[in-house]
Amino acid sequence: MVKEVDRRPNPEELLQKIHKENRGKLTVFLGAAAGVGKTYTMLETAHDRLAEGVRVMIGWVETHGRAETEKVVNGLPQIAPKALEYRGKNLLEMDIDAILAQKPELVLDELAHTNVSGSRHVRRFQDVEELYHAVLGDSI
Repeated sequence: MVKEVDRRPNPEELLQKIHKENRGKLTVFLGAAAGVGKTYTMLETAHDRLAEGVRVMIGWVETHGRAETEKVVNGLPQIAPKALEYRGKNLLEMDIDAILAQKPELVLDELAHTNVSGSRHVRRFQDVEELYHAVLGDSI
């Protein structure tokens, strides 16, 4: 008598595959110098993802007054920045809590940004880590 081979998928392997497919993804746009098109390319890519039906939101983008970059910002949903007082001035900062509440699938951020003193995190990469881990459902 021939033993029938069990063709059912291994449940543990399926769970690992699902977890891996649902993991957040971090994409970094690098350039050798200021003004080479990192932000512009990031924004163009965001428009492409938006057209594909991805929930895209701008968390923080610096256009540096470049008209071409400001044009590409148009049409992308933005999360309003949060005002923080520093040395008697109100300065704007990315609102991590608003991003977490909105749960976009894709958030745009200028990683090369210095956080205002008194922000939730000292460095911007820590903001990104918190958002990334929130997507993964694990703690920092």
